[in-house]
This record gives sequence, structure tokens and C-alpha cells, in this order.
Amino acid sequence: MAGVSGCLKYSMFIFNFLFWLCGILILAVAIWVRVSRDDEEFISSKNSDVSPYVAVNILIAVGATIMILGFLGCCGAVKESRCMLLLFFIGLLLILLLQVVAGILGATFKSESEHFLNETIYKNVHLLNDTDEEAEAFQKAMSKFQKKFRCCGLVKGASDWGSNFQQYYESCECLEASESCTTYEGKNVYEQPCISFIKDLVKKHIIIIIGIAFGLAVIEILGLVFSMVLFCQIGNK
Repeated sequence: MAGVSGCLKYSMFIFNFLFWLCGILILAVAIWVRVSRDDEEFISSKNSDVSPYVAVNILIAVGATIMILGFLGCCGAVKESRCMLLLFFIGLLLILLLQVVAGILGATFKSESEHFLNETIYKNVHLLNDTDEEAEAFQKAMSKFQKKFRCCGLVKGASDWGSNFQQYYESCECLEASESCTTYEGKNVYEQPCISFIKDLVKKHIIIIIGIAFGLAVIEILGLVFSMVLFCQIGNK
């Protein structure tokens, strides 16, 4: 009977150690995207039953699962355990299949997700003109966003602020002649509303998630091949 290849065994161990590190990286990036407050206030709607961070939450779960599978694969390779390798293979295959399904659903419902984002932003416009506690938190976040991205208002511009404009106009104030400016209530402010910047920020986060998913799929396919070859070699020993 043929023995287990030492090269394959330790290659599998190194691969799974790197796989485990990938799990940590995915978890860290997903948590960073999740807690990032640049666009959180603007794409979250109090009346919505759908979370705009569903994909990120899934990625957090995937990252944690990959860490567990990486540890399982390392132990299976070192101990030459067919049971651990089989569990590793099944777990990895399930994650890969879930990624494929998520990708298909994401492509299918792309227009619906864009509609959801637009609807949420338009629903939140009234918060700029309100005076309750929720509106005040939103206005402070919006003020920081305006200053950072040099825009004013959510959809229509400075007029979105209504009676609160004089309180927050400084974050809208256009100080450079090279900028696209307009005059509103005697103040020189940025002409461009922030909706396009918010959409760009969301798209940037989505691109990060897609990039991680594609890179992960390649690593997972290699993991499936390594684990199955080692599984068969241990069985023939």
C-alpha cells in the first residue's frame, strides 16, 4: 500500500494555516465595513425590515467559519485523520456552494438593491428638517459627511436642511473658488448633493466584498483538491 506523501501532508498543513489567516483577514475587513459610520446613518431606515448590511453579516459568518475549518484542516493533516479531513472538505464545499448561490442572488436582485438604497436615502431626507433625537443624530452624522466629501444636503441640496440650515450651514460652506458652489439663504455652499457620494461609498464596500469572495473561491477550490488527495492517500496507506 502507498504511504502518505510527507510533502503533501505538510503542504496541506501550511495551506490550512494560511487559510486560517485568511479567515482572520476576512473577519477583520467585514467587521471594519460593518462598523464604518461613513454611510451607515444614510442607508439605514427605521421603518425598513431589510438590513443594508446583509452581505457583510454573511461575510462575518464566513470568516469565522473559515477560521474553524482552517484549524480543523491543520489538525487533520498533522494527525492524518480522515474524519477531520472529510469534515473539512464538506464544510469547505458548503461554503463554496453558498458563495455561488449568494453571487447568483446578488446579480439577480441588483436592481432591487439599488432601488432599496434610493428609497432609503429619500426616506431619510425628512430627518434633516426634523428636531427629534433621531433626527439630531442623523444631522450630526450628515454634517461630518458633508465636510468630508464637500457636498450639501441629501437629494436636492442645501434646501433639504429646511429650517435647520442655519444651524449646520458651516459643514456645507464652500470656501474655495475652484469648487462648484451656489448661494442659499445668503451663504455660499456646495452645489452638489451628497446622494452620489453615498452611492459611491456603498459601491466601494461592495467591490471590497466581491474581491474577497472571488479570492476566497480560488483558495477554497485548492483546499478541496488538497484535502481530497490527502484523504485518499491516507485511505490507501
